[in-house]
Amino acid sequence: MVVATAYSTAVLGGAWLPTPGSVAPRSLLLPPLPRRSISAAPSSSSTLSPVLAPCFRETQRFSLLQVRATSSSEETPSSIQTDELLADLKEKWDSIENKSTVFLYGGGAIVAVWLSSVVVGAINSVPLLPKIMELVGLGYTGWFVYRYLLFKQSRKELAEDIEALKKKITGTGE
Repeated sequence: MVVATAYSTAVLGGAWLPTPGSVAPRSLLLPPLPRRSISAAPSSSSTLSPVLAPCFRETQRFSLLQVRATSSSEETPSSIQTDELLADLKEKWDSIENKSTVFLYGGGAIVAVWLSSVVVGAINSVPLLPKIMELVGLGYTGWFVYRYLLFKQSRKELAEDIEALKKKITGTGE
């Protein structure tokens, strides 16, 4: 009996249906009240109760909201940037001579992410180790903040290190 009720509740999205032999609650035996039409709002909120007046003002405010769809012929800055990005990627892809190396590196990256998720899952299953790893992470975060973010001179040093790393990766500069 409980299973059938739970099943009917799940299927109907929360509506409770009585099963044969069960007693329906009193609220199911009463007919539903008719819905009020919001469009029939009085012109002045002085005739409304203080509780309903804000509701009608909100309804009137949102009825003034209009949505305008743009046609596909209109160019937006984001679509222009997307087109430029795609053109740039196509140009870089065409300039690569050894495309198999790119696929090899991409496949290796996917395998590395999968393997690291397996390792993290294994570490997480050991009872005390996740808490120790959290403490190590908090300790490293505290050290990093103290070493690089707390003082102005160390923030400049960090910014210079990041710029040097970006130049090394992109191959520009030196």
